Amino acid sequence: MANMRAIRNRIKSIESTRQITRSMRMVAASKLRRTQDRWQQLSDFSRISREVLQKLCAGMENTKSPLLQPREGGRLCLVLFVGNRGLCGAYNTAIVKAAEERIAEAAGEEISLVVCGRWGREQIAALGRPVLCVFDSLSDNPTAEEAGEIADYLKSLYLEGKTDRIVLLYEHYRSALTQEPDFLQLLPMESAGGGESKLDVIFEPDPETLLDRLSKLVLLNTLHAVLLEAKTSEHTARMTAMSAASDNTDELIAELSLKLNHARQAAITTEITEIVGGSNALNQN
Repeated sequence: MANMRAIRNRIKSIESTRQITRSMRMVAASKLRRTQDRWQQLSDFSRISREVLQKLCAGMENTKSPLLQPREGGRLCLVLFVGNRGLCGAYNTAIVKAAEERIAEAAGEEISLVVCGRWGREQIAALGRPVLCVFDSLSDNPTAEEAGEIADYLKSLYLEGKTDRIVLLYEHYRSALTQEPDFLQLLPMESAGGGESKLDVIFEPDPETLLDRLSKLVLLNTLHAVLLEAKTSEHTARMTAMSAASDNTDELIAELSLKLNHARQAAITTEITEIVGGSNALNQN
């Protein structure tokens, strides 16, 4: 009886866990739909903005925009996009592992970190690189205001000469089953020069003013799109992890139910044997 009671208690515990994992899966799915829709809309706008910037650079003899000018220094700022919490499979650990590999490959580079997300302070500190800033108040569906705060900080780092390159490290969304770490250089913008022949166009307002405004717009759009893509990957990873956890609880409950049935049958058989044995003893007496 004690064994059967322990099995029943364990089944109840696992059923409670299953309710939690199913709820978390539904919440992640709901967040995923909202974030993925916004990301897909913004990514198209961000891509077109970069194409316009490229054509604008191609139509100019040269540009003095500081956001487009490459530098020769070896100072790199790596911006890590991690989640606000765990329970999302290998999402966060994959980012830290990619950062470790990038740091190990660095030859003479002075690498500093900026972190977007609350997860893994100890894991990130273990990378052994200075953390310049942590944006730990990001929502699960990042807004343009949140992206603007990060963009302003990174732009000031670059313009004040505290770093020579800024590279984003985030989980690139390939499909509902595949997300992988990816690097994207934010500053200086790689679209400078364009690679196209000079265009015969008239600029209004003047080219430098237009280029300055457009480069800031591209900077904000790119960062916002990366934020949304990273969150899309995080919600997808969490939904997948919670689905797998729910499936595991179903299997555990099935196994424990089978053990409970075997224990119940064994107890019934024992009771029947005792009754028969007692009955035979009475008959003999």
